[in-house]
Amino acid sequence: MTSARSGPSTPTVPGGPLSGVRVLDLTTFLSGPFATQILSDLGAEVIKVESLGGDLSRSIPPHFVGDDSVYFLANNRGKRSIAVDLKTDDGRQVVLDLIARSDVVIENFRPGVCRRLGLDPDRIRADQPDLVWASISGFGQVGPLRDQPAYDMVVQAMSGVMSLTGEPGGPAVRLGIPAGDLIAGMYATIAVMAALLDRPRSGGRTADVSMLDGQLAMLSYQGAYSLVAGVTPGPQGRGHDSIPTYRSFAGRDGREFVVTANTERMWQGLCDALGRPDLIADERFVDGRARLTHRDQLWPILEKEFARRTAREWVRELATRAVPVSLIKTVPEALRDADEAGRDMIVDLAHPDGRQARVLGNPVRYVGESARPATYPPGLGEHTVAILRDILGRPPEEVDRLLSNRAVATDPRPPGTTPAVA
Repeated sequence: MTSARSGPSTPTVPGGPLSGVRVLDLTTFLSGPFATQILSDLGAEVIKVESLGGDLSRSIPPHFVGDDSVYFLANNRGKRSIAVDLKTDDGRQVVLDLIARSDVVIENFRPGVCRRLGLDPDRIRADQPDLVWASISGFGQVGPLRDQPAYDMVVQAMSGVMSLTGEPGGPAVRLGIPAGDLIAGMYATIAVMAALLDRPRSGGRTADVSMLDGQLAMLSYQGAYSLVAGVTPGPQGRGHDSIPTYRSFAGRDGREFVVTANTERMWQGLCDALGRPDLIADERFVDGRARLTHRDQLWPILEKEFARRTAREWVRELATRAVPVSLIKTVPEALRDADEAGRDMIVDLAHPDGRQARVLGNPVRYVGESARPATYPPGLGEHTVAILRDILGRPPEEVDRLLSNRAVATDPRPPGTTPAVA
């Protein structure tokens, strides 16, 4: 899919449906790096442009492999890094030259910052009409909130998502994962891949992806309930607004598990597992609407029955009756089980200097194809010289000049040292 102007592509990992696509990654922290890591996993060549001090996520505590923040390692595998000072004319020209040789640019600066840096997407795309440009921001490139700073918890709060999280009567709770960032990253990848697919017919596009918009979209039926019925959904706690047998319970041992008996067949299987066929014929619970109406009478019955046996025993009993059920696993339990499942959702990263890390893998599978190997995230400026030489064709004396005047930098660290922040 690389156009004639793109130059020789040197993907860090061969193969994949996006092989031949070059992505210039002008992002930091999470939403953008998560998006570009997805594209890298799918075969794109991703060039991560960092400041001379590096992506600030490189130093996020508390966990490190050597001097690499695990936060950074989790979101930057398979990329190449070039360190550039965008405030210098030479550095800005390096990035413009890389854009000219790329198929996709993804950035998550605050609105207006790219233009102030001399990277105006409108002007660039006027000269490069088949370029796909994706901007990720808190509130979008237009609108009354465009200039406000945003982080994950801010958009969780503003979208109403936090108001749905927690126990009824308790305080609002942030989701345990950074959904605002991750969902924006996923929507950015969708926008990029759709634009690439349509590029032969319509040319490139500029995508405007808002973290807040992504969270609003995730309200799904809860948002529709509010719009249609005028209700204010509250904290969901252990249950579900529509299905009373879709919630968590505790076994005799105190271990929690979830039951999602959301069809009549599953409801009957649940009653059979409990040894309570009388519940099926009970007029209060005769169908889903009746069970919802009388859920405050149903729940104490179920809770009392589930307290008779351990959570694992109930999981076995319900599973044999094809009632969807699971223990509420801890993160280590979930990761162990994923590792044993053999679907490559836990991947090992190995650096030539001996550093190793385990991170979550790519959930996209193509039938008949093996999982692509994962490469260790790049050191700051690790590929600066190679990118200048091989992609931009800069001669050695020009590379030396750019390095000496600090328009670009390469990581001078011996292994085990921390990069200085410029």
